[in-house]
Amino acid sequence: MLAQLVYQEFLSKTKPWFLWLYTSLRSNSQQVRVRLLPNPRCFFDEPVHVKVDGLYPHQKVELRSKLRDDKGIIFKASALYSADSTGQVDLCLSPSLGGSYTGVEPMGLFWAMTPETPHRKLLKKNVLSSMMVDIDALHEDTGEILATQTIERQFMTEGLRRIPLGMNNGRIRGTLFLPPGPGPFPGVLDMYILGGGVSEVRASLLANKGFVVLALGYSGFQDLPKTLPKYFDLEYFEEAITFLRRQPQVQGPGIGILSISKSGDLALSMASFLSGISATVWINGCNANVMTPLHYKDLVIPPLVPILENITLTPSGLLDVRDTVPDQITERTRGSVIPIERSGSRFLFVVSEDDRNWNSCLFAQQAAAQLRHHGKDNFEVVTYPRAGHFLEVPYMPHCPSGVHSAVGKVVVFGGEAKAHHEAQLDLWRRVPEFFRTHLKHNSNTVQKARL
Repeated sequence: MLAQLVYQEFLSKTKPWFLWLYTSLRSNSQQVRVRLLPNPRCFFDEPVHVKVDGLYPHQKVELRSKLRDDKGIIFKASALYSADSTGQVDLCLSPSLGGSYTGVEPMGLFWAMTPETPHRKLLKKNVLSSMMVDIDALHEDTGEILATQTIERQFMTEGLRRIPLGMNNGRIRGTLFLPPGPGPFPGVLDMYILGGGVSEVRASLLANKGFVVLALGYSGFQDLPKTLPKYFDLEYFEEAITFLRRQPQVQGPGIGILSISKSGDLALSMASFLSGISATVWINGCNANVMTPLHYKDLVIPPLVPILENITLTPSGLLDVRDTVPDQITERTRGSVIPIERSGSRFLFVVSEDDRNWNSCLFAQQAAAQLRHHGKDNFEVVTYPRAGHFLEVPYMPHCPSGVHSAVGKVVVFGGEAKAHHEAQLDLWRRVPEFFRTHLKHNSNTVQKARL
């Protein structure tokens, strides 16, 4: 009995050493590799097939993904997998058993990423460079890295031209993307106004699909004001439309507008008061002018002023600003509503049902009712349950909270990661299709004019 107790004590003390030796010998005998198919280089909005080979049958392995954005913020995800009887993990077939997501999610290591620094949105300013994502396969028990691979996520196809607009282009500032070839191509104005700067990710990836895209800046870019001015000048956006329509590669005569959030009401204003706009995509915006007055020549549209008393706190202590923008049209606020019935554009109203930035679902319903009231059916409304405010390109990590540029504090933006991911996938299919459909007649017009 004493001898058995001594033996058990010996095992308890030496077990970690035996485990290390056994694991080391076992891992050294393995030739584990992470494979990224069809190759470890693809566009940011494209899926990649992740496989891990060389494991033991039914071996547990943790997969981790990591990237560093242009602000140096690290985003990462992880998931636990069990190899099949051949020693392989195939993310298109194998379910995640736990971690950042569960179940069969071929691109879970990408869309489920979260920032190490809380309340950050993935930032990519320079689309000339790729975004590098490291994929590691680790031993479940020891954390030893068994294999690693890096995937290069690109933004610009070969031959796509990126042209920064500066002093030689009048007042407008931004970046013009021209697809390879002489064209003509449909033209799209991409507006991502609130927050400043120019967002080139969406613009470059859309240009890859055969569109001339102008990513327009309005503040916080080059020599533009660092903050939003006291009023929005619609004539500035009119200059941008004129510039885009005059590009030799743009087929014309009409162009499309792609907008989100605050730029949504600007897009509706452009479509209502300016000529040459044939298709307008409005994502989680408002149907009335918000925050600051909108000026166009002698016309001034007053803003809906947020009601700060309507800000609430979430259980986690974050601000919820969803109900700060008035949702009832009264005699006093009627002048802020944008007269979209004037427009000949087609409208695609895109709504996230869990948008916590504002009540975009109601605003889309009001816009649709306004058009119906005037006998128009030039619109469609698409809603996404459990999606949050920032609907962007596929595989962009969900941003459930962050610093609101107008509020200056951390607010919730809403949404659940998986539902948000699925919404972005569907929306990215719809947007190019919508523009091609409703800018198609322009191509026919051009061809007839040339004959």
